[in-house]
Amino acid sequence: MIKVLKIAVITDDQETVSPHFGMARYYMVYEIKDGVIINKEAKEKPFHNREGMNHTHRGADEASVHANMLSGVSDCEALISRGMGRGMYFSILQMGIKPYVTSTALVDDAIKEYIQGTLDNHVERLH
Repeated sequence: MIKVLKIAVITDDQETVSPHFGMARYYMVYEIKDGVIINKEAKEKPFHNREGMNHTHRGADEASVHANMLSGVSDCEALISRGMGRGMYFSILQMGIKPYVTSTALVDDAIKEYIQGTLDNHVERLH
């Protein structure tokens, strides 16, 4: 039996990869079986805040805020963004998800590159 992989891409408009994880509105979650996309779904990302997120103002520590933001994609193998903070990057790793910080601008292109094994990953862009 071939396993179905789930890959999440962070986005604001469901077409482009968001340049910043924390301010993005959605996850596009793709299901991939045997190298073929069999389903995709937009999921609203918890704790979305375009003006920026002040973790202490909300009364929660960073780790619990990150865990809540990632709750909708905890079953994904990888999560793709064009930028994120170091704290979020390590929170994603701790959940057993592979974070990617790519230069690829379009969601569909990023998924195709992931499937082909050619998706770039620029951890030097973490902030």
